[in-house]
Amino acid sequence: MLRLITAGESHGRGLVGIIEGVPANLEISADYINRQLYRRQQGYGRGGRMKIETDKVEILSGVRHGRTLGSPISLVVWNRDFANWGEKMSADPVAAEIEKVVVARPGHADMVGKYKYAFDDVRNVIERASARETAMRVALSAIARKLLADLGIRIGGHVLSIGAVGFRDRDSLDRMLAKLMGRKNGAEEISDATDESEVRCLDEVLAEKMVQQIRRAKKLGDTLGGVVEVFVTGLPIGLGSYVEFDRKLDGQLAQALMSVQAIKGVEIGEGFRNATRFGSEVHDEILVRKKRIFRPTNRAGGLEGGVTNGQPLWVRAAMKPISTLMKPLRSIDLSSMKQVEARRERSDFCAVPAAAVVAENAVAPVLANAVLEKFGGDNIVELRDRYSKEAFFG
Repeated sequence: MLRLITAGESHGRGLVGIIEGVPANLEISADYINRQLYRRQQGYGRGGRMKIETDKVEILSGVRHGRTLGSPISLVVWNRDFANWGEKMSADPVAAEIEKVVVARPGHADMVGKYKYAFDDVRNVIERASARETAMRVALSAIARKLLADLGIRIGGHVLSIGAVGFRDRDSLDRMLAKLMGRKNGAEEISDATDESEVRCLDEVLAEKMVQQIRRAKKLGDTLGGVVEVFVTGLPIGLGSYVEFDRKLDGQLAQALMSVQAIKGVEIGEGFRNATRFGSEVHDEILVRKKRIFRPTNRAGGLEGGVTNGQPLWVRAAMKPISTLMKPLRSIDLSSMKQVEARRERSDFCAVPAAAVVAENAVAPVLANAVLEKFGGDNIVELRDRYSKEAFFG
């Protein structure tokens, strides 16, 4: 089973990660991982940090001659901006007096982290709570994504809305998505299509409106959130389990997505819309076509009872606006308890396009674990053989 751990601070020397449990002989390269890191850094609305960093991964262990060894894989992404923060972020004590951050931003972990860990400097919280951590999470998850791709399981995502601008005609969007997912690389075709958009939106007219919204937020010194969707194709029936609450795949997927910074809501399929309908309008009928199970709809999002049902997996994640505002909200000085303006910290105006990429990769380790739990295998050849013989697609 896969286990991931990340370490590092936003302006520290670098981000470090370890992924354990990857079967041996899986082909993987820094280039494959770097493509996902590059995608994460793109998108209109990103802040000045992206002009400094060009995220590239260095594989430190667990891979030899382009193939995994079955041992833990360790990665590092060096922070170029550390050159400007060396003294402030030094691991060793420094002689210089470093100014302490004592003003919290509403909506951020600043205040709660200060009290939880008894810090006298909010900088300690800012550095680790930062969404910069997702760079390493994406890097590690890209390895799980490659494992899934080797089995024909493909992941894709797009931006559904930014602020109040988004798709209103679900039927036409679903037809567009179905056409894309019907191609050679399944859901991955969605990602390939959105790579051409600076806001990762499939509709050019909507994309321009989203850009205009972000420009307006910039002008106002404000920020914007939005909603992203992730689809996964090629999944067999039977991943996950209903027998224990913590083995339900929908619960595991929700946890993975909710753990991404600024994600405040997760929906499987048409979850919230289904809550307003009659059961006859919600549940996906089970039909047979040429002796194969067929569903005319996919309102359940590919999961029933916490188990994959052979339909494309479909999840949504809602991202709140970034907490740092150039026209700050009211806050307090945590050292004097006086009313002040919240702190400004270099940040994005809108990170929803990046969140779509992070969400795509965040679901990969969950699904890879579900595959390994059901089919097992110490090496990719063994796993591939078991999967091809035992996977049931209906």
